[in-house]
Amino acid sequence: MSAQLASVLETSVLAVPGAHCAGCMSKIERGLAAVPQIASARVNLTSRMVTITHDPSLDEGRIVEELAKIGFASKRRPRSVTTPFSAVKPLLGPLAVAGFAAMNVMLLSVSVWSGAEGSTRALFHWISAAIALPAVAYAGQPFFRSAWGAVKHGRTNMDVPISIGVVIACCLSLYEVTTAGEHAWFDGALMLLTFLLAGRVLDAMMRDRARAGVDALLSQASPGALVLREAGALEWIAAEALEPGMVMRVAAGERLAADGTILTGASKFDQSLLTGETRPASAVQGDGVLAGTLNLGAPVDVAVSHVGHDTTLAEIARLMEASTQNRSRYVRIADRAARLYAPAVHTLAALSVIGWLVAGATLYQALVIGVAVLIITCPCALGLAVPVAQVVASGSLLRAGIMVKDGSALERLASVDRVLLDKTGTLTLGRPMPDMAALDALPPEAARVALALASHSRHPLSRALASELMLRGISPETLNNVTEEPGMGMCGTWQGKRVGLRRPEGGSSMGVALAMGRAPTRLIPFADRLRDDSRSALADLARLGISTSIISGDNAEAVAQVSRETGLTGQAAASPADKQDAIARLQGAGYKVLMVGDGLNDGPALAAADASIAPGSASDVGMQAADFVFVQESLIAVPRAIRASRRTMRVVQQNFVLAIGYNVLAVPLAVAGMVTPLVAAAAMSISSLIVVANSLRLVRAAR
Repeated sequence: MSAQLASVLETSVLAVPGAHCAGCMSKIERGLAAVPQIASARVNLTSRMVTITHDPSLDEGRIVEELAKIGFASKRRPRSVTTPFSAVKPLLGPLAVAGFAAMNVMLLSVSVWSGAEGSTRALFHWISAAIALPAVAYAGQPFFRSAWGAVKHGRTNMDVPISIGVVIACCLSLYEVTTAGEHAWFDGALMLLTFLLAGRVLDAMMRDRARAGVDALLSQASPGALVLREAGALEWIAAEALEPGMVMRVAAGERLAADGTILTGASKFDQSLLTGETRPASAVQGDGVLAGTLNLGAPVDVAVSHVGHDTTLAEIARLMEASTQNRSRYVRIADRAARLYAPAVHTLAALSVIGWLVAGATLYQALVIGVAVLIITCPCALGLAVPVAQVVASGSLLRAGIMVKDGSALERLASVDRVLLDKTGTLTLGRPMPDMAALDALPPEAARVALALASHSRHPLSRALASELMLRGISPETLNNVTEEPGMGMCGTWQGKRVGLRRPEGGSSMGVALAMGRAPTRLIPFADRLRDDSRSALADLARLGISTSIISGDNAEAVAQVSRETGLTGQAAASPADKQDAIARLQGAGYKVLMVGDGLNDGPALAAADASIAPGSASDVGMQAADFVFVQESLIAVPRAIRASRRTMRVVQQNFVLAIGYNVLAVPLAVAGMVTPLVAAAAMSISSLIVVANSLRLVRAAR
């Protein structure tokens, strides 16, 4: 597409709640791409949104109609950037009903298998029908709706053979019941639905969690702001209603609802959301400030420049969302497999029915064999090969203090060969501590004065200093006229002398300066301590064949200090986009990248990396965006998670061999007429149980 043409195209974003699988993604994108006025369409399964680039002559109403022709209801994206759709909740009811009904029908089936005959067998079959038919009608809705939507538009998907098998099995079973036959296969139909719904729920849970990272980031912006009107009147305006040119009055302690420029006032802002820098940034008249940042100092008036989806905060959220969708090459592979599965199963079942009719079987016998083929070829064992191993491994890691937030990340983590570590709060604890040697050098009276001054402040350095001095058993001196000068520190009077606990001259070093009258000023440096076992963890990563480096939004001096302590190379003053670019370069060079970070500014990098880990002390956004969260202070959790992931993938590969081997053995038996629908469902279940049993070996994967 030429740049000139691209410049005149428009972009529309529509919500598509019914998109739930790779097949849905493929149908929407291919269907919309066939419309002449549409240049491209891209579906994000995580947010259930489709982004369409199209000619301005095509309005959104027409696009909604085109989606309806494909078989998907859609509507305009809600004003709220967060998604109102939950992929899990609509599936919980069907799963519960299918599982409960399957257990009850299986109990009745056991009685029939045990030798019940005549009127007793007929009674049990009628009770089974009374339980199964309503349960199948309700629990099968996710598959029936999807299958009907595909068929009525001349397409097929994986839900079509599943629906056909379940419906025919129920119809044949009902026929057996009404004719007092010996066999009924309601239990097989219910078992099939239960296993399939369980797998779909696991997938939906992962998608909801992936979207939660974006929602958590966007929640950092204020829901609204006080806007200065004519004659000095103030009016509360919701963030969605703010417009460029409005003037917000932002009090100390408030977050900004939009990007803008300071008109009056000066203050300090916590911008760790964007830079990861632990020190507040000063901003005066004419300086730009950003949505989501926290005003720490004094009230300011801010002229709004960007609102809603145009703010820097929303752009970071888009980076996170786009990075999550970039993993869709796995989804594309599943989509291609799904396209082959449905026609192959239909063809095999149809050929089985036709073949047996030609061989002289009755229509009833041929249909029973066809249903057995449809059921026995259900890829349940194949579908469980990965999620069950993920669940067991996740439980093992959780007991080791590592929470797995995205099960699919175990596969990606197993292949990493490059680690990028954020500094503050990740490689270090994120809690600056006073230098012990400097405290040891303080005379007793100076230590008591320092404690008295520090105890009057809520600044992180003052609180850390006061805590350490109190641990040493020091008592504070009595001070008079204690005041705090914003941005400078604490001051007061002690024994007629002016004393103060201030920022060092020049403000370049992390620390505080203690002044006592005419005595020389004493500098108390602070440093952010490395996490426990950091050096052991880095050595462990090296033994795993993984190279490691630091990438941080902190200043060059702070990064250089940690680099000297760990022996790692480091990149300082990295913005969220810089971190994402660094990951993209490494990925372009063939590396599989693990990002370990904790800050709000690490969100896009955590999403863009092949896998990501955050400490339990991370921001809400960091924990939501990361695939793994470790709660202990030791960095040894990182190599431990990698080892567990590699063990998990070995088990997954074994599961695939078992599942494929089952189909190689079972399908020919079903085609040969040696398997009934009930035996087919049982065989499918047994193959699934074998896969589950093999996965249980991962109970101690994190050791």
